[in-house]
Parts: sequence; C-alpha cells; structure tokens
Amino acid sequence: MKRTLTLCLVGLVLLVSAARSQAQKAGGTEKAVAALEEQWLQSQKTNNPDLVAPLLADNFVTTSSDGKVASKAEMLAIVKATKYSSAEYSDVKVAVFGDTAIATGIEKLKGTDSSGNPLDANERWTDTWVKMPSGKWQCVASHQSPIK
Repeated sequence: MKRTLTLCLVGLVLLVSAARSQAQKAGGTEKAVAALEEQWLQSQKTNNPDLVAPLLADNFVTTSSDGKVASKAEMLAIVKATKYSSAEYSDVKVAVFGDTAIATGIEKLKGTDSSGNPLDANERWTDTWVKMPSGKWQCVASHQSPIK
C-alpha cells in the first residue's frame, strides 16, 4: 500500500512538473511572437520593409481591410511604396497552440499608401505564426479589418 501511494505521489509530482514546464514554454513563445510583432511595427515606424521580410514565410498570404489578397512578394512591394508618418499597435495578445500562435491587436497607421493617397487606418489585425522545421517562427497569414 505504501509503495502504491509513493508511486502515485511521484507520478503526480512528475505530472505537475511537466504541466508547469509546458506553461513556461508557452509563456516564452507568447513573448517571442509578441517581440516579432514589435519588429513588424518597427518596420512600419521606420519605413523599412527589410525588417518584416524575414518574418514572413515564403507562402505568406495577407488579406487587407479592403478584401484584397496578396502574396509575400506583393505585400512587400506595397509596403515599400507605403510611407508611414506614424504607426501604433495596442491590445496585442498572443495565444499558442503547439507550433502555431495566433496574434491579435489593433493598429493605427497614418501616412501615404502605395498609390500616393493619404492613409489613415484604424484596424484590428490577426496574424498566424508557425514554428518552422528550422525552429524559427514565421507569419504565414495576416488579416486586417477596419474598426468603425
């Protein structure tokens, strides 16, 4: 009986330890993905698309707030032609699901869009990040919706 109780206690301790380790790992992932979102914001603030390019998977796809779908190359061309005078993120949250993370937030952007028209956007965004076989996190999809 004592041996069974001891084995049960050891099993419980191992289970709690594994759960705590997994929670700490998820917290680290949330912080890592949030830092990548911050790098994306810095790309906008400094009008430097080279900061965001390595964050995007080769098969990345984005859906803009006007419903247009663009590939990585198309999006980078748009970003290069867009000039931001200000860029802010708020309400950034990251949820982790194994090797996938979903980041959401609000962006307020001002400047000139890729066509040279005034840009004044207030949008909610959702980014889907995947941990690649190399261990690097990359964004595979992004979506923006206007906030009215």
